[in-house]
Amino acid sequence: MSDIQFPRMRMYVEHALESLADPVYQRRAWIERQLPHEGFYDDLDLSIHILDDDCVVCPDPRSTIGPVLVDGPGIDRLIELDRVLGPMVERLGNIGDSEYLDDPQWPLVIAAARAALAAMRES
Repeated sequence: MSDIQFPRMRMYVEHALESLADPVYQRRAWIERQLPHEGFYDDLDLSIHILDDDCVVCPDPRSTIGPVLVDGPGIDRLIELDRVLGPMVERLGNIGDSEYLDDPQWPLVIAAARAALAAMRES
């Protein structure tokens, strides 16, 4: 990870992917608000903002090679995640997390996030 200019941002990306990859966690934290400790916050909106706005690894992860990501399979997996999640966000807009989780396309988001997370951890 010495090639990464901002390792903390990479860590944030991994945390967002962990949240998106775990449907049990999503229900517990995002819907039931059973969070790990006081002062902790997480929801779908936070994960999307980390990926799209804060760390800017979506929709073009190649632009963050060096500062946040290393070149490798994780780049393609993040592109795939954006291909699933991006249109879903455009279609559903600003609705509650539970509606996203109940959407028939949500399992595709989970699968893409798992693949992206696994690829990032391998690189």
